[in-house]
Amino acid sequence: MSRGGSAHVVLLWMAFLAVHVITAVAGWVYPSQPMGDVVLVYEPWSAAALSGGPIVGVTETWVYPQLALVPMLAAKLLAAPLVGALGVSSAYLVAWAALVAALDALAFAALVGRSPSRPRRLGAWFWVAALLLLGPIALYRIDAITVPIAVVGGLWLTRRPAVAAALLTIGAWIKIWPGALLAAAIVAASTRMRMLLTAAAVSAAIVGGLLVLGADSEIFGFLTEQTGRGLQIEAVAATPFLWLAVAGTARIEYSFDILTFQIGAPGAEAVGAVLTPLMLVLVVALAAIGARAAMRGASVSRLLPPLVLSLVVALIVLNKVGSPQFQTWLIAPVVLWLVLDRSRATTPAVIVLALCALTCLVYPLNYDALLRADLVPVLVLTLRNALLVVLLVVGIRALVQVPAHRSSTIRE
Repeated sequence: MSRGGSAHVVLLWMAFLAVHVITAVAGWVYPSQPMGDVVLVYEPWSAAALSGGPIVGVTETWVYPQLALVPMLAAKLLAAPLVGALGVSSAYLVAWAALVAALDALAFAALVGRSPSRPRRLGAWFWVAALLLLGPIALYRIDAITVPIAVVGGLWLTRRPAVAAALLTIGAWIKIWPGALLAAAIVAASTRMRMLLTAAAVSAAIVGGLLVLGADSEIFGFLTEQTGRGLQIEAVAATPFLWLAVAGTARIEYSFDILTFQIGAPGAEAVGAVLTPLMLVLVVALAAIGARAAMRGASVSRLLPPLVLSLVVALIVLNKVGSPQFQTWLIAPVVLWLVLDRSRATTPAVIVLALCALTCLVYPLNYDALLRADLVPVLVLTLRNALLVVLLVVGIRALVQVPAHRSSTIRE
C-alpha cells in the first residue's frame, strides 16, 4: 500500500472513531432523551431475562424478533463491571455504545481493508457522515446493531453468498429490514438457491432453539404485535394529519401500550390500516421488476443496489411507524451502491445525508416542539418525509432503467 493510501486509511479510522465518540456523547447532552429506549426498555428486558423473570419473545410475545434480545443481554453483561462506578443505567448506556462501536468497527474494517478502492473510500466517508448527521439515534437503538451486519452482508453477497445470507438472516431476526437485502440478492444473483437454503437453515435453527427454550405462539409474535397500533406522528402517511394538528383539528396522543405518539383524527385509523397491504403490493412489484431485469441478463452490480434501496425505502415510506432510527436502514444500501456502482450512487447518497440531518433536527433537537404541533418542526418533518418519497422515486427510476446484458462481473 502506498504512503498516500496508508494515510487515507488512517484518516478514515480517525474520523470513524471521532464520530462515534461525538455521537455517543451527544446522547447525554441532547434534549428529548435520545438514549431512552436503551435504558428504559432494553436494560429492564435484559435484566428480567438474566434474573429468572419473563423472557421477551420466549415467555411472552414481543415487538421485536427474538435475536434482538442477544445484544441487549450482551450489553448487560458488558456493563456488569462498570455498575459499581457508574450505576446501573449509566453503565448499561456506556456498554451499549461500546458494543455498537465495536460491531461498527468490524464492519468498517471489512469495508475499508488495508488498501481500499476509491468506491470503498467513498462508502466509508458516507457512513461516517451519515452517523454524524443523524446523531445519537444512530447508536442508541436496536437498529444500530443491524447496520454493521447489513453492511458486511451486502459487501459479501456476491463473493461469499452463503455467509452473507446467514448474516442477513440473523440481522432479520434482530430487526426485519435486513431481510430486504437478502430478498434483493435472491432476486438479482445467480446464487439464489444457495442463499435461500442458507437462510432457511439459519431460520430453522433459530426457531428450533426457541422451541427448546419454551416459545411456541410467541415465535412469530413480532409480526402481529403491532397490527393494532395507530398512525405514528413521524410516519410519512401522517404528514397531512400533522398539518391538521397545526390547525387544531387533529390531536397528538400518547399510546401507553406501544409507548409512542400517534395521530388522533378522523381517517387516521383508516390510513394506517391500508399502509401494510400497500407496502406488500409495492414490495412484490419491486421484486417483480428486479426479477424481470435479472432474467433479461442485467448485471448484479447495476441491478442489486437500486433494488435493495427501493425495497428498504418502501418499508419506510409505507410504514405506519416513522421512528427516526429507520434512517439508519438507508446506510447499508447506499454503501453497497457506492461500492458496486458509484457513478450512479451520488444522488441517493446526497439525499440520504440530507434525510439524516433533517431527522436529527426533528428528533431529538425539536421533538418537544413537534409534540406541540409547532409550525417549524412540522415543516421540517414534512420536508424529511417528502424527501423519503423522492428517494423512493429515485430508487425505482434507477431500477427500471437497469439495462439488460449478460455480464455479472462486479468492478469497483
